Amino acid sequence: MALSGPIVLTDNRYGKAENRVVRFYKENARHEIRDVNVSTTLRGDFAAAYTEGDQRHVLPTDTQKNTAFVFAKRPGLDTIEEYAIALATHFVDTVEPVSSARIDVESFGWQRVSINGSEHDHTWKRQGPDVRTAAVTVAGSGADRQTWVLGGIKDLVVLKSTGSEFADFLTDEYTTLAPTHDRVLATSLDVGWRFAETAGFDWDEVYAGIEATLLELFATTYSKALQQTLHAMGTAVLERFPMLAEIRLAAPNKHHFDYDLARFGVENAGEVFWAADRPYGSIHATLQRADAPEAGLAWLP
Repeated sequence: MALSGPIVLTDNRYGKAENRVVRFYKENARHEIRDVNVSTTLRGDFAAAYTEGDQRHVLPTDTQKNTAFVFAKRPGLDTIEEYAIALATHFVDTVEPVSSARIDVESFGWQRVSINGSEHDHTWKRQGPDVRTAAVTVAGSGADRQTWVLGGIKDLVVLKSTGSEFADFLTDEYTTLAPTHDRVLATSLDVGWRFAETAGFDWDEVYAGIEATLLELFATTYSKALQQTLHAMGTAVLERFPMLAEIRLAAPNKHHFDYDLARFGVENAGEVFWAADRPYGSIHATLQRADAPEAGLAWLP
C-alpha cells in the first residue's frame, strides 16, 4: 500500500551527552571524590529548529554542558539523585521553551589506596566494572510539577560455580542443548528501579541496600533458571524498600561450558570451563507493585 499523507515531526529532543565531571571536596586534609558522567536531554517547543532551522528557542548544548559543571559546585554532588533533580529543575524553571528535562548520571566508584594499613587522604584506585546510575525527569510547573527518579546499577558482573540448573525445558526437532542439574551461573546485571517517593530517606543508603540485596539473592537462591533468579532478586528489593514502585532487570546469560579434557587423557570434574562471550541468552524482567503510581515520563529516553 502506497502512503501519501503529510510528513510530520512527531517527537524531538536534544541535549549534551556524556559530560565527564570530577568533583573533589577539599574541606580538610582528607579529600573526597565524585566522578560522574552526565547527560542532559531537553524536550519542548523546538520544532522550528528542525523544520526551519530556527534556533531562537534552542539553548545551546554547550550551555547545558557548562550548567552541569556549575551545578557540580553549587549545589554540589553529595548524591547523584539530588544533583540530577536540581539540574533538571533548573532547565524546566529557567528555560521558557523547555517542557521537560531529563538528566542521566553514571557514577564511577573509587576506593582509597591503603598504605601500611592506613587509608591515604587523597589517592584512590578505580572500582568496577559496575557503575551506579540515576535518571531524573522533571516536567511542568507549579501544581502541575512532576518529578520522576530512577536509580540503578549496570555492569554488575556476578558468578557462582554451583547452585544452578537448567532442565525440563521445551524441546523441538532443533534442540541440541542437554539438561543439566549443576551448572555455572554468570551474568552482567543491568538493573533500574523507580522511586515512588523522593524524600524521607538516604539515597546512598538505599542504593547500598539494593546492591547488597541483589548480591544476596543471586548467591542464595537455588536457581532453576536465570528467569527465576531475576524474579527472586526483584521481589526481595521491592519487599525491603517500600519507597520503590518498580524494578527492571536485564541479564545476559554468560554461558560457561565444561571443556572436554578427556580427549587429552585428563579428567575434568566440573573444574575447567570455556567462558563463551557470545551468543548469549538475554533475560529481562519487570516487577511492579500493584498500587504503584503511573510511570509517566520516567522511562522515556
